[in-house]
Amino acid sequence: MSKTPVILTIAGSDSGGGAGIEADVKTIASMGLHPTCAITSVTSQNTTGVLSAYDIPCEVIRDQIDAVCEDMDIRWAKSGMLSSSEIISTVAEIVKKYNLKLVVDPVMAAEAGGDLLHKEAISTLKEKLLPVSEVVTPNINEANALSGMQIHTVEEAKEAAKIISHTGVRIVIVTGGHLDASDIIYDSENDTHTIIGGTFIKGGTHGSGCTYSAALASSLAKGYRIEEAAKIAKDFVVEAIRESVPVGRGVGPVNQLARIIHNSERYTVLQDVKEGACILTGCKDFAALIPEVGCNIAMALPYATSSSEVAAVAGRVVNLKGTARIVGDIEFGASSHVARIILSAMKYDPICRAAVNIRYSGQIVEICREMDLSISSFSREDEPEGTHTMDWGTSHTIEKHGTVPDIIYDKGGIGKEAMIRIMGYSAREIAFKAVKIAEKYAAGKIQDLQKPS
Repeated sequence: MSKTPVILTIAGSDSGGGAGIEADVKTIASMGLHPTCAITSVTSQNTTGVLSAYDIPCEVIRDQIDAVCEDMDIRWAKSGMLSSSEIISTVAEIVKKYNLKLVVDPVMAAEAGGDLLHKEAISTLKEKLLPVSEVVTPNINEANALSGMQIHTVEEAKEAAKIISHTGVRIVIVTGGHLDASDIIYDSENDTHTIIGGTFIKGGTHGSGCTYSAALASSLAKGYRIEEAAKIAKDFVVEAIRESVPVGRGVGPVNQLARIIHNSERYTVLQDVKEGACILTGCKDFAALIPEVGCNIAMALPYATSSSEVAAVAGRVVNLKGTARIVGDIEFGASSHVARIILSAMKYDPICRAAVNIRYSGQIVEICREMDLSISSFSREDEPEGTHTMDWGTSHTIEKHGTVPDIIYDKGGIGKEAMIRIMGYSAREIAFKAVKIAEKYAAGKIQDLQKPS
């Protein structure tokens, strides 16, 4: 028995990589399951539409499914583009042969334009495939074709779902991307409707239907109930749309890997800040560089736009009896002060994602200059009314310097401690800079003490 659930996707291939088999495989894998596939058609398409499509012979489709089902423990499958009556009939036969629990995405047209299902095959879909399927996930246009009615409201979507269930499929989910962003679930066994609300978001939607049905099948294979699985699938698609990246001239594809990439980046940033903080506290000389208000070391996620996307020490790094100590955990949103500096710098150089503040002295600035670090400063006296010091000061300094300098300092003001900020691309990098400065500063102090009076 396989420990990792195996999902079979039976669908067409999208040469543009945004929908079809390509979207399904990325979705299933990103949800932690093993994807297998049977290609039904090879389409020549991109973000602007479908140029052509070649249907795979039915015996080859059957061989593909036989190959994986006879070797692996496959219980759940999903179907996508099944363009002809012959292909639909073949898939229906093999679903019965292996007793597969099938999620049907009744693909009729590409998001960017182009028919993917022959009109005469709709009746075959209703008569042969849906009766042997667990779930069908039509969008509004597909639900119109399957129900024979026109949907304009949620109540009409409920009615259409009930009509579609008369084909024999147990669950009908009318996805609301073309209505009000709400998904309507109809359970024919219990004669109940469940509505999962949603809001429209900006982003590419090519492949959203394929991605939803693949995420739904994956969640069901994990053992979630239909309502839970539908909510997980919806959240997955919303994030994939929000994080879509334009790759062509037409409808952008959803980003199925957004969640994995995002979680990986968050982990990487947290680890980097943790290591940076440990580098600072591991240096016996660093405590001398900590300001009276304490210091903080922070790093932002790529493309961060708010302090909630910047990780820092929750309670700062403090000087405790001559030793640098971390107070608090490493968390996102833990520092608005250093976060503002980083976010302002990232507007000019997205690679500059980290900063640490240390105390100001002319001697420390001179050490930075001897280390060939680029240096610039701002004066709080020049700050315009109605601005935030860190936003304005960082931007003003960068514009004056021409690029993001290694060191940004100010000499303070009334009730404001003078401060040096060390800028860089990672928390580890700026921590090493700070340690080197601290060691040179300590060495200079020793030399001063050793000079004859």
